[in-house]
Amino acid sequence: MGEYIGIGRKARRCYGFDEIALAPGRVTINPAEVDTSWKIDGKKFNVPILAAAMDGVVDVKFAIAMGKVGGVAVLNLEGVQTRYEDPDEVLEQLVKADPDKATEIIQSIYTKPIQEKLVEKRIRQIKDADVPAVVSAIPQRAERFGKIAQESGADIFVIQSTVSTVKHLSKEYKALDIKKFCKSVKVPVIVGNCVSYEVALDLMNSGASAILVGIGPGAACTTRGVLGIGVPQVTATVDCAAARDAFFKKTKKYIPIITDGGMRAGGDICKAFACGSDAVMVGSAFARAVEAPGRGYHWGMATPHANLPRGTRIHVGTTGTLEEILFGPARFDDGSQNLMGALQTSMGSVGAKDIKEFQKTEIIIAPSIRTEGKIFQQVQRVGMGK
Repeated sequence: MGEYIGIGRKARRCYGFDEIALAPGRVTINPAEVDTSWKIDGKKFNVPILAAAMDGVVDVKFAIAMGKVGGVAVLNLEGVQTRYEDPDEVLEQLVKADPDKATEIIQSIYTKPIQEKLVEKRIRQIKDADVPAVVSAIPQRAERFGKIAQESGADIFVIQSTVSTVKHLSKEYKALDIKKFCKSVKVPVIVGNCVSYEVALDLMNSGASAILVGIGPGAACTTRGVLGIGVPQVTATVDCAAARDAFFKKTKKYIPIITDGGMRAGGDICKAFACGSDAVMVGSAFARAVEAPGRGYHWGMATPHANLPRGTRIHVGTTGTLEEILFGPARFDDGSQNLMGALQTSMGSVGAKDIKEFQKTEIIIAPSIRTEGKIFQQVQRVGMGK
């Protein structure tokens, strides 16, 4: 499998969103009549687009707003929301920093210890609004924060790291036993991130309720440049979807996969579902919302790393409300708004009445899909030329 890149060494060809397209179906469906819902551990959500656990995207107010429209926003339990009683002051300082000083300031802000009382407080604030409370932590803090989250009423717990595996070796600290952790908590556990069939299967066998797919594709992430690792999202999603289907065939347990990152517009989100995803997680699209705490800025989860920051602060601008970004009406021509409308229309165009059918869409390799016939858009920097 693969092609030679030198004497005795082969490499597998992998694909990203810009290299494929979806073929329209023989039958089309009214977009208003398709079902976009997805489930995790029996919990049903009408919006299959999750807001990423990033400090420029999700705070308590954003999580509540997302929950009110039928979606999920993941609150980072290790960010400014749990380090500062009043995170707005810190966020203001962060977004006003000069570009060449931004990473340094972010690193200093995240040196303040996490306050467990704030972990509990933030979760209860979300629950008090009668919406799902979904929170995340890295593996090293999962046991402690998982217990607090469960006692505070969290509905879903996310264990998230740059690269997640069941077999993590370390002499410096005790590695999290994911299987034991998943058995010990009474709420669904989402685990990520991974990009391969084998690791996805391992995580499913460990008891994960859902899997996050994606290493380094995020708009504010520099992991691929700093570490040189990652697999383009189309191939990663297809491979992990194959693991999900194999796991289901063997166990009759359906473990959703969530494509996380790399989606710039509605078309990319549609392609992720067609490649086999059950839901998607995005950051930059929501960082542009009026309700987002980043005030038009967005930074990677690994940016505060003390020795090797793998993220950067980027300016995405504030382009509209959460309602406009999810449901329209779109005020921009680049596919960054009315994401749900784009998904419904794409599903209708290929003849898929629900997400499961959408996953069977014919996919073609089409490297010219973004450039064919778009010379005027490119020259004028509008639409697909932005």
